[in-house]
Amino acid sequence: MKWIKERDALIAQTMAFVQSVTGKTGELRQPDAPAAVPPLPAEIASTRPPEAVPEIDPSPATPPPQPVHAPPRAIGDFRSEMQARIANFRKHQERFEREREEYCATTLAKLREAIRAPSSRPPVEK
Repeated sequence: MKWIKERDALIAQTMAFVQSVTGKTGELRQPDAPAAVPPLPAEIASTRPPEAVPEIDPSPATPPPQPVHAPPRAIGDFRSEMQARIANFRKHQERFEREREEYCATTLAKLREAIRAPSSRPPVEK
C-alpha cells in the first residue's frame, strides 16, 4: 500500500529531524518499520523545516479596556439588588399561583354546572 510507505517515510524523516535538532541519537525509539526505508517523494524531500518564529512580548503595550456597562459595585449594592430580585420573583410566583387557583375554580364551577344541567347529559342506556 502506497500510503503506508509514505507514512513510514514521513516518520523516518521526522525522527531524523528530531535527532538533528536535539542532538540526541540513541534515546529516541525507532518505529517498527521495514529495514530499508524507501526514498522520500520529491514533494516531501524538497520541504524545509519552518523558520524560527520570532518571540512575541507577552505583556501588552496598553492595558485592556475596562468594561463600559457598569461601575464596580459595593457589597451593600449587591445585597440590596439581590433582595429586590428575590422580592420580585416571589411576587411573580404568587401571581402565577393566584391565576392557577382562579382558573381551577372557574373550570370546576363550569364542570359542576354542566353535571347539574340535565339537558347536557347524554342519554343513559339500560
